[in-house]
Amino acid sequence: MNNAALYAAVDLGSNSFHMLVVDEVAGACRTLAKVKRKVRLAAGLQADGNLDDASLQRGWDCLQLFAEQLQDIPADHIRIVGTATLRLARNIDVFLAKAEAILGHPVRIISGEQEAGLIYEGVAWTSSGTGRRLVIDIGGASTELVVGEGVSAQLLNSLNMGCVTWLSRYFSDEQLNDANFDNAIAAAREVLTPVAAAYLALGWQTCIGASGTIQAIQEIMISQGQDEQITLKKLLQLKQDAIACQHINQLTLPGLTLERSHVFPSGLAILIALFDLLAINDMVLAGGALREGLMYGMLLSDRQECDARERTANSLIERYQLDREQAERVRNTALNALAQVANNQALDVSAKPMLAWACMLYELGLWIEYKRAPEHAAYIIHHIDLPGFTHPQQQLLGALLLNQRGDFQLEPLTKQSAIAADQAILLARLLRLAIILCLRRTQGTVPDFKISAQGQQLTLTLPAHWRQTHHLRASELQQEAQRQTEMGWPLVIAEG
Repeated sequence: MNNAALYAAVDLGSNSFHMLVVDEVAGACRTLAKVKRKVRLAAGLQADGNLDDASLQRGWDCLQLFAEQLQDIPADHIRIVGTATLRLARNIDVFLAKAEAILGHPVRIISGEQEAGLIYEGVAWTSSGTGRRLVIDIGGASTELVVGEGVSAQLLNSLNMGCVTWLSRYFSDEQLNDANFDNAIAAAREVLTPVAAAYLALGWQTCIGASGTIQAIQEIMISQGQDEQITLKKLLQLKQDAIACQHINQLTLPGLTLERSHVFPSGLAILIALFDLLAINDMVLAGGALREGLMYGMLLSDRQECDARERTANSLIERYQLDREQAERVRNTALNALAQVANNQALDVSAKPMLAWACMLYELGLWIEYKRAPEHAAYIIHHIDLPGFTHPQQQLLGALLLNQRGDFQLEPLTKQSAIAADQAILLARLLRLAIILCLRRTQGTVPDFKISAQGQQLTLTLPAHWRQTHHLRASELQQEAQRQTEMGWPLVIAEG
């Protein structure tokens, strides 16, 4: 029997085949299955334009795996697309005839522009941020570049270069040396040059990467204790680290999986060319790409635009039956405090929104039980899909929720890589104070307070005689002042 709640998106890429299966819960997607297989179709594309027998068979074998899962999903809830290599293959009819027989569903071969558009939609629906953004996806045989705003793409291109094709052309001897990297980078620049001016003229505020290469780079950086921002300086250092390994089969970098290592140098070379030619300052990893674009195209046909993080938070609030009014009260109190101390702090751009989301979700752990609610909240955050939040932001959010009350647990705050450790600690301190000030859970009961920062010291000034009539909160604040002061961060409670 078909399950009307299930949806599936299948991406037949040049490097890997992917299948994503979700259901919709409380207005958000819940991932039920992700299946990925390295098929490397692009490696089987011969000089005459045909896919060789071995690559065809690898593709069909993979589709046999997907077919079983698709049997129980309504046909109109399934989208299957083929990308760059299948666009190029002269014997595509041979592949499609058997592929569609195996799957029991049609396969749509999409153009490069359609692929770029779907990638952008996937990023738009799963990644946060405002203003114009540049989205980059380095696939096995093509690289998509899109500039857009909101859910609307404005400039799209699909370029004929990818990590599999560049591997066979410029790293065919599997040597990791300056010559191979320089040739690969120069070739990528040549492909990019005809379109670069249009992107530079349009401009963007943020850059987001949506491919395995970019995910691998971020995982390497995080394993090295760096933040999530990808920069040209970091890419050039990774190039030197790779060259030091001398041979692709000997390429071992912290955080780099064996599965990804073979095509990592070629993808890295393409990304270096992109950063250089487009003068990209920094990049973060997207929350989704082509498959998510297909999925949200089915689920969100009304196209109501909504920030991905807001949609995720709304889903959690509904699913775990959180008190939205109380969460907003705590959020407004914490942001008021942050605004007052921000004059003396050079805060990361994500500090304010991350404090706001921590406030909105701080009672998440109560769904399990009260005593260890902060631990439960952090556990949920660390082990749930959070579209719109990058992995480092997810780490920070969990660290803040873990530290909302009780003894401080410093390690999660210092080891997260979304913002500087001292800023994460400040956010935790303000979150705790906001929660105490909002203990009454009633509109109009939060005192008109002032808070100032001087070095590590915070001074919270309450209305005159407030503590004489608000005994519980006064006691909680005094305990919190002692706790923070003992950690080396003085907190002074005053009246005036």
